[in-house]
Amino acid sequence: MIISTAEGVPGREVEAILGVVRGNTSRARHVGKDILAGLRNIVGGEITEYTKLMGESREQAIDRMIAQAQELGADAIICVRFTTSMVMAQASEILAYGTAVKLK
Repeated sequence: MIISTAEGVPGREVEAILGVVRGNTSRARHVGKDILAGLRNIVGGEITEYTKLMGESREQAIDRMIAQAQELGADAIICVRFTTSMVMAQASEILAYGTAVKLK
């Protein structure tokens, strides 16, 4: 599956637009990781626990988006975007979305 943030795939022509596809996941933070993150917040620096959590969430959202595109028979997903939102005080949602297309 070709994934692109651009409006097309270089060297390939879009034959058909199959529709918008999306994948999302909501994740809650872990109390133990919150304690470590709080300590890092005091001294500064990257909060690796949250970086890892968000990276895993992004990959899961992409996988779900790809699965939806495969169900439609897509060759590629173009115009891919990501968004995140807080769904409650300790949880966030990541949404990956794009346009599923059939290529010539």
